[in-house]
Amino acid sequence: MANRAQFSSRIGFILAAAGSAVGLGNIWGFPTQAASNGGAVFLMVYLLMVFALAYPLLVAELTIGRYGSADPITSLRKVWPRQKALMGLVGLAGMIAVSLILSFYAIVAGWLLGYLLAPICEAVGLVSLAHWLEAFGSGRNLILMLVFMWLTVMVVRNGVADGIEKWSTRLMPVLLLLFVVMVVYILTQDGAWNGLKLYLIPDFSHLSPKLIVSAMGQAFFSLSLGVCTMMVYGSYLSKSANLPKTAAQVALLDTAVAFIAGLLILPAMFVAQHNGVVIYDESGALLASDTLVFSVLPTMFDTMGPVGMIVGILFFVLMIIAALTSSISMLEVPVSCAIEELNQRRSTAVWWIGGLICVISAIIVFNFDALFGRVVTTTTAYAQPIIGMIFALLVGWIWHRNKVLQEIRKGYPAVASSLFWRIWPWYVRIVCPVLMLLVFFLQ
Repeated sequence: MANRAQFSSRIGFILAAAGSAVGLGNIWGFPTQAASNGGAVFLMVYLLMVFALAYPLLVAELTIGRYGSADPITSLRKVWPRQKALMGLVGLAGMIAVSLILSFYAIVAGWLLGYLLAPICEAVGLVSLAHWLEAFGSGRNLILMLVFMWLTVMVVRNGVADGIEKWSTRLMPVLLLLFVVMVVYILTQDGAWNGLKLYLIPDFSHLSPKLIVSAMGQAFFSLSLGVCTMMVYGSYLSKSANLPKTAAQVALLDTAVAFIAGLLILPAMFVAQHNGVVIYDESGALLASDTLVFSVLPTMFDTMGPVGMIVGILFFVLMIIAALTSSISMLEVPVSCAIEELNQRRSTAVWWIGGLICVISAIIVFNFDALFGRVVTTTTAYAQPIIGMIFALLVGWIWHRNKVLQEIRKGYPAVASSLFWRIWPWYVRIVCPVLMLLVFFLQ
């Protein structure tokens, strides 16, 4: 493994790993969850759960990945060599789960491409094409999915440093800049401050077991845990990297993006309401939270006149960047397995695996009502927490504690005497599995 690819810099890894974590779940899932669950109270519980649940597991996955310095199947086998067959199945399960997630993720990202291109087409007189790009249909869903998957394949084909790291270090700063520009603009609009008050001033009457479970689930999924993406990225990380510190930086950047997304989306929803768009029903429940990005916000952009078109284009560019930084990390999981388990060239593996995922996506497109929701639920509500819990049990109970310590010590020589080492091992062993079981059975 001496010649194995690595990230060329620590900041490159942090931006790539944060890019993997920062996806549509952060930019749309988190704000709509917050809007549906009392705003500021949900934010507070979410922040608590990121560092009570997600961060310890992120350290665990990065540690397994760097220790193995290989694809997830090989890395897991190195951690528990006596059960190579079982560990191979766990790694395979993670690879299948992340591939299925990418299969529906690419469809949603394709919709974003349509909403990005539609106003541009309309502005240059291609009205019928603009309507086609925004109208739900199998042909449109298929073509836009294929375009997005092609973009993903082209990045992953170029490898770790020249592909994933290069584009992550370019796209993440652009994403953050777009966020700041749009937040500043939205906060100047009428109605925005009502959304800001909901987001930042807590009303503890909204606190409930359902809210806590929702916040735990969102924190767990926001960092791409349980599907081997962070394990793969950890395998490309230098042995000199301080794993607890690096994981904290990734978690902080990911959480910051989710927080800023809330500063954008919640005020934007109330700007839309001020402009006559209905966002809550008579009982106070958020309307169509899963599709607001394709209904409420475009309607709001239309009410802004010419400026609205520019704001709308910037918003969907931002969404596509977030989707792309996540999709490249998802595709890298099965590609890394094919390269190292099947001894294939990257250029070969990325095309046939990308093509296979496109076939799965096409099956979902043509059987949308029957399959889309089922695939989403199976992968995110069941596969991710189950596999994530297996990783926690593996690090907490199976992997010899001294070997874990030796791996972390390579980049953090003083870890044995640190507060982190006094807490983290037993926390991963006991607290994390209990919390994940709670999320799994109560969601």
